[in-house]
Amino acid sequence: MKKAFDLIIFDWDGTLIDSIDWIVHCLQKAGALSDCAIPEQQAAKDVIGLSIDKAMQALFPEADDQKIEKLVRHYREEYFSKQPSPDDLFTGVYDMLVQLKADGYLLAVATGKARAGLDQALAGTGTGDLFITTRCADETASKPDPRMLHEIMAHTQVDKTRVLMVGDSIHDLQMAQNAQIASIAVACGAHSEDFLQQYKPLRCLQLPTQLLDLI
Repeated sequence: MKKAFDLIIFDWDGTLIDSIDWIVHCLQKAGALSDCAIPEQQAAKDVIGLSIDKAMQALFPEADDQKIEKLVRHYREEYFSKQPSPDDLFTGVYDMLVQLKADGYLLAVATGKARAGLDQALAGTGTGDLFITTRCADETASKPDPRMLHEIMAHTQVDKTRVLMVGDSIHDLQMAQNAQIASIAVACGAHSEDFLQQYKPLRCLQLPTQLLDLI
């Protein structure tokens, strides 16, 4: 895989930042505050990566539009009550990103977060300047639709044969398959290695920083 790629597109939550437990908490609290059944932990993990509207529809299929709106509002209120910091990144991730950029790779983010949430996270972790572009679910189609990957590739003018997607969920790997680009899975987030391997990533890493040993 040495020098096989020019553009590396990262998912955010569970891939670069250790935020899965916090998101699960926010989803569960939104359910409780909206008088819905509180979702189990893995059920909540399974929707991370989708846009927040799609995540709520999947978790609470009985909810009507008004209830979904209420769930989303409570989720956002809880989520934004915590300010991200550099300590929330997985150990070594900041240095990994700096090294990859120094080595000439273009770096991008494709996330199910809304723009407000990603901007808060980038500012809080001090990583915003490391990425050439970022795409969020409220700006384009939700994963696993490949549109955000197509938009990033168009922006960077990198051919899909030179692009790598790195993510922790099946939504990331399905999106990469739909865009016909290579992927690497990381098993430190929403889904286990056994589950991720079903989507045929090039490798499944235990930690994102192991990427440096491969490229």
